[in-house]
Amino acid sequence: MSSSAARYRALSTRDARQHPDHDSDHNDTVSLNESSETVGGNGQLSWLGKATQRVAFWPPPTTSVKSSPLEQDLVRRLDIFLMTFGCISQAHRYLDQTNISSAYVSGMKEDLELYGDELNYFTTFFSISYCLMLIPSQVIITYVRPSYWLPGLEIGWGFVTAFIAFTQNARQVYALRVLLGLFESSAWPGMMTLFMYWYTPMELAKRMGFYHSCQALGSMMSGALQVAILETLEGTWGLRGWRWLFIINGIMTLAIGLAGFFMIPDYPKLPNPGAFWLSADHAAMATVRLDRHGRSDTKRITWDSAKRTFSMWISYFIPALYIATVLAPYGYNYFNLFLKSLKNPDGTPTWTTEEVNAIPIAGGAINIVCVWIWAILSDVFQTRWTLVVAQAIIGLIPCTIMSVWTSHPDTTPLSSAYASYLMTYLSLGTAPLVMSWLSELLPQDSEARTLIIGYSIAGVYAVLSWSQVLIWPASQAPYYAYAWQLSIVFWLLVIVMCIALRIAERKLKRPRAHSALLGEDDTSATYRDIPES
Repeated sequence: MSSSAARYRALSTRDARQHPDHDSDHNDTVSLNESSETVGGNGQLSWLGKATQRVAFWPPPTTSVKSSPLEQDLVRRLDIFLMTFGCISQAHRYLDQTNISSAYVSGMKEDLELYGDELNYFTTFFSISYCLMLIPSQVIITYVRPSYWLPGLEIGWGFVTAFIAFTQNARQVYALRVLLGLFESSAWPGMMTLFMYWYTPMELAKRMGFYHSCQALGSMMSGALQVAILETLEGTWGLRGWRWLFIINGIMTLAIGLAGFFMIPDYPKLPNPGAFWLSADHAAMATVRLDRHGRSDTKRITWDSAKRTFSMWISYFIPALYIATVLAPYGYNYFNLFLKSLKNPDGTPTWTTEEVNAIPIAGGAINIVCVWIWAILSDVFQTRWTLVVAQAIIGLIPCTIMSVWTSHPDTTPLSSAYASYLMTYLSLGTAPLVMSWLSELLPQDSEARTLIIGYSIAGVYAVLSWSQVLIWPASQAPYYAYAWQLSIVFWLLVIVMCIALRIAERKLKRPRAHSALLGEDDTSATYRDIPES
């Protein structure tokens, strides 16, 4: 027997002794009334104690009163290294995505003579290449170590970002934006895929939520960071400030990419040898955790697994649900256009240019806090669908108000429009919940999970590349003809789809549980139907 196999068996035996109530083949999602943090006189724990234990990032929540010290240490190390790398990378990725707009208004437009719709095309070229590369990247990550692939691509987009500083015309920027989309397409879905391998169902949503919120954090940081660069380096070594913007962002990206080679742990059964912080015992414990929660480790995506995934209806249902949750609140992206359109009675702008850029930062702060709250509540109460529906109901309120305001702006208070835009940020926490739900729906099919994440993100970029020009045309801002009405439709669709998926999940859970009790092999059902969550 190999040393790794012996270690795995030893840790499995030790874990079974420490958690005798566990069935290693059972997905042991536990409700709050089964355990908690504060032990009462009868040895049972209160719901408040359990909630506190689940909210904390460590020690990790488990289905028993006490998890092993090794397991606690594993989760703590994952949070320190894997989560830190993912969050910094996510925040900085958004810096690299938004710096083109900052550069455009800071001299790039005049220097490169961008007097048409070039800025829109910069986004279009990026979105198209991002969409095309996303699914191939999800396949490649099952053949190439994530600790090589993800940091390697990050270093690639760092160089591309820096090269934009030396462009002389729009065509050169188009080419580099295509490359930027190809390189960046791996980041968000790749990290979400890794989280599913290392974290248990009771740990997953809040980690995904924390990671996802760094997107808004990066957007908030971009303004202050980029203004500082533009103000301090303008003309240094004969380069305009907007060119320094790309150089500095590129160097920062290179540094983050290099750190990824040892901060990414790869997979539990194929750990990264360069991850000095992850011992063999930690990797073996991660495998025990996968087994305890009925989850499979990584498998290479083949034509057979791809065809199998294509035949699963959930492969279309989850991406459709995810796309709907992105399109429904999309109006928040145009908060600044609403602010810019407002005029005083004498015709002067209500808000200065600085204020137009600063006020939406408050919405970003609301976004971050709410994403955390939704994700923590999801892990605390072990539910995904109810909180997605709750966000949809909240999202319907501002959409309805804005539908009235855009049709009757003279008779509807302007304050209602302000409140509606800010309220929209409350419903931006659906992505971590949908992805956590996917992890629970397909615990034994890692190939399908990986591909469906790719389908979902690629689908969003494919739809956004053309739909927002039709739904949210800048020429109509802020009085869009039917955008808010369509948002209502999308939110209603989200509610219906969540309820339908939950009903299907519950119906399919009972037959599989019965088969498991009989000792029947229903692995094929795991692939074609929704497994027990």
